[in-house]
Amino acid sequence: MENKETVLVTGGSGFIATHCIIVLLKNGYKVKASLRSLKKSELVKEMLTKGGINSFENLSFVEAELSNEKSWETAAEGCQYVIHTASPTPNTDAKSEDDFVTPAVNGVLFVLRAAKKAGVKRVVLTSAFGAVGFGTNKTTPYTEEDWTVINGTVAPYQRSKTISEKAAWEFIKKEGEGMELSVINPIGVLGPILSHDYSHSIQTIKNMLNGGMKSCPKAAFGYVDVRDVADLHFLAMTKSEANGQRFIAVEGKALSFLETANILKKNFGEKARNVPSKEVSNWVIKLVALFNPKAKLIIPYLGLVKEASNEKAKTLLGWKPRKVEEAVVATAQSLIDFKEVNV
Repeated sequence: MENKETVLVTGGSGFIATHCIIVLLKNGYKVKASLRSLKKSELVKEMLTKGGINSFENLSFVEAELSNEKSWETAAEGCQYVIHTASPTPNTDAKSEDDFVTPAVNGVLFVLRAAKKAGVKRVVLTSAFGAVGFGTNKTTPYTEEDWTVINGTVAPYQRSKTISEKAAWEFIKKEGEGMELSVINPIGVLGPILSHDYSHSIQTIKNMLNGGMKSCPKAAFGYVDVRDVADLHFLAMTKSEANGQRFIAVEGKALSFLETANILKKNFGEKARNVPSKEVSNWVIKLVALFNPKAKLIIPYLGLVKEASNEKAKTLLGWKPRKVEEAVVATAQSLIDFKEVNV
């Protein structure tokens, strides 16, 4: 399949970005992947090879940095579409809120301005469920109509996603002049890793397999396979119905830590011997958090069940995500294959 259109994928070495590049190349698009350093280009090629890509004739690289507006103008030249995945993640070294929010907002605005200047048709922005379902506790599933309410309970990462996504919609409204925008809001992204750089959600599976989680906190979240997140980005880029819309990327019902652990035990036998088999009381985690920074990160989520609906993506775009058990198993298997866990 040959397609002369070129797509700029920002943050080209990232977990979601590399899977997006795979989908685009398989569908005949030309891809220009932005990297903070071109030294990473060989690593990206290795990752893409693991993902089933055996020709790089339609792939090129460009150096661009979230804080450097001029670099995005060069990156966007000659592109018809942009998939903007680059943003600070919870794994970052950011110490203050500004370390998250400023680069996230600037990055979005720099890319949108550059895309507008280059005559790009549509930008697909990778936002997050962090811009949808925090600062509130709904008993019904969250939908694309919901926005995170920024208050004292909302962590810097979720703030950055909320503020930067709102900035994107505001830009399109005031300065877009016909350029289109679609937004993807993934929840916990699982699925096969292609290198040692992957989604923060995968740390949960890694900790369970390594024995770093002795028992399961009482909380539940939605998950989605990274391959389905990439498919949803592609649909949001190519389908006319996606213009001006945001889409929650989630497989279905929220999965508790214990349910996730049970999937691992069922599928990996002896290799899952370190995986926890029981839940721990909230007060125990709060006590441990006094001495353990990792435990402290879990406290805001204790007792939470964040349900979200994928109905819009399925009905409007025909998206068909794979079952969450398949995503959990693929995650664990790839961690084992990459020797990221001691099993």
